[in-house]
Amino acid sequence: MNRISNRQMKEKRSYFLILVLFLFFLPKSLFGGNLHPDVVVAGGGASGVSAALQSARMGMRVLVIEESTWLGGMLTGAGVSAIDGNFNMPAGIFGEFRNRLAQHYGSLEALNTGWVSRVLFEPSVGNQVLNDMVAQEKNIEVWKESSIRRISKKQGEWNLKIKKQGKSVIVKTPMVIDATELGDVAAKCGIAYDVGMDSRHDTQEDIALEKGNNVVQDLTYVAILKDYKKDVSMRKPKGYDPSVFACCCINPMCISSNEPKRMWPADKMMSYGQLPNGKIMLNWPINGNDYYVNLVEMSDKQRRQALKKAKEHTLCFLYFIQHELGFRHIGLADDEYPTKDLLPFIPYHRESRRIHGAVRFTLNHMVSPYNQAAPLYRTSIAVGDYPVDHHHMRYKESHTLPDIHFYPVPSFGLPLGTLIPQGVEGLIVAEKSISVSNIANGATRLQPVVMQIGQAAGALAALSLKKRTALSGVSVRDVQDEILKAGGYLLPYLDVQKHDSRFIPYQHIGSTGILKGVGKNVDWKNETWLRADQPLKGQELEGMRDIFPRWKQTGAMLPDSVMTLGDALRVIQSVAESEQMPIKANWEPLLKKYHFKATDKTHVITRGEMAVLIDQMLDPFHWKEVDIQGNFIK
Repeated sequence: MNRISNRQMKEKRSYFLILVLFLFFLPKSLFGGNLHPDVVVAGGGASGVSAALQSARMGMRVLVIEESTWLGGMLTGAGVSAIDGNFNMPAGIFGEFRNRLAQHYGSLEALNTGWVSRVLFEPSVGNQVLNDMVAQEKNIEVWKESSIRRISKKQGEWNLKIKKQGKSVIVKTPMVIDATELGDVAAKCGIAYDVGMDSRHDTQEDIALEKGNNVVQDLTYVAILKDYKKDVSMRKPKGYDPSVFACCCINPMCISSNEPKRMWPADKMMSYGQLPNGKIMLNWPINGNDYYVNLVEMSDKQRRQALKKAKEHTLCFLYFIQHELGFRHIGLADDEYPTKDLLPFIPYHRESRRIHGAVRFTLNHMVSPYNQAAPLYRTSIAVGDYPVDHHHMRYKESHTLPDIHFYPVPSFGLPLGTLIPQGVEGLIVAEKSISVSNIANGATRLQPVVMQIGQAAGALAALSLKKRTALSGVSVRDVQDEILKAGGYLLPYLDVQKHDSRFIPYQHIGSTGILKGVGKNVDWKNETWLRADQPLKGQELEGMRDIFPRWKQTGAMLPDSVMTLGDALRVIQSVAESEQMPIKANWEPLLKKYHFKATDKTHVITRGEMAVLIDQMLDPFHWKEVDIQGNFIK
């Protein structure tokens, strides 16, 4: 009996150990065994990965649903591995991603291999970097080769039917972030949206059309090529017509170009997207592999058929390059994509649905942010400095459309309300489907901006869940605080880099409007400056009255006179007294910490120095909340 009992006891212990191990490992893959993550991110693209990282770092359990086997979307899976813009504003997760690329290749300069961008990389390397970043976060699980087939809401919770590697799985969650390429999840949720070009009567944009249409930007099936040092020329594709590509560059076949100001020799065209390790990104907009099709309202089957033709168009262009231009040694790279045709998983979508959001961001907000009915700049959560760039060459009636090639705008801040759809709670929209005008999309669609959009979406989701409040009830300033904490930008000031101690004070004061930046265009570059090093004039503090209405102008603020350090301190003291608010810091230690030019009270103070004093002594950024429109809440 004793021997039997001992054996039974050993068996029970073994069963118990197996059960403990099973229960220990199950929650890591199934979020507690009930398929109930805090946040579901639909799409593992540029914004989806950023959203997942930010939300997970704020303590949320995140599930990412990605249709392909890669992460990164347009950055990697679509092959657009040349980053457009934001070189001097490495904001947040975008900056982190860029730093990791630099580490992989040895330096930031090692990424400067082509002339279209200063940051180029192999898509496979970008995919590995993003997978490594995600793998370091214990709160993120990624389901690849998966898609959301159905979504509905019941008792305040989303119910998602997910096709996971061929099997149906039901997931429940309080929060969904649509980071799909075309805004498909938002559409399934019944969100109102626009597709195509807006009427100027709807957006008040002078360069918009008189009457809107459903024309979207060309998409591109990018090709990643490499030099095989031997003849690897392909067979002629079905339907090949050399005249379609004749004027892609300067060559004997081009008799009359429709882009005479943008013609380069063939070698220059091929070095446009030169990647590290001798590879080439073929994403050529001038009579190249851009392709017009509006996929938005198509069924999955129709999309596949349409994209097959887009792929054929790219293969025809490659054949032209090999056979008409003589680059027979250049072919599709066989060590980039694990696809049968060696092409990327998805095309480069430049445009998608654009939701009706809490606010709509337009060209006017970019060009003149301080002269709009709603001061949206106070709610900014991302920055961009790329011009408005639209691709419409392959549309059959492109001559009837506005010519928007590198339309100059200042660098800009993107408002939070563009991510929040009207009428549906618990859903945040990211990627290119945010609430912007068609024209503004030409600048907000670029990779650095989209990654920041995702990061803001992740922060907004986490704050809503943590505070148990609706998205509309989340403090704008709380979201902005999280963005700054994560190394992001609110406004695109170039006066100091983000590691400088003055960076956050400048961002804070700019976001209140107390001091306003100035945008300008320099060649192809778009810039905005706080003009931190310029002497401060009294009239430049007029924005103080918006946030401190009880405060009266003092003699130190004569409109045309420059202010001294003593004047500045008297202004701050009078504001504190009139608003009955505490002064949060002694001014003397601030002078050294923030690199003031002089410590004498007769010293003429600069705009940047005043920004520091106001921020550190009064903290107006947190003194008064702003609503989603940017208005101060009384």
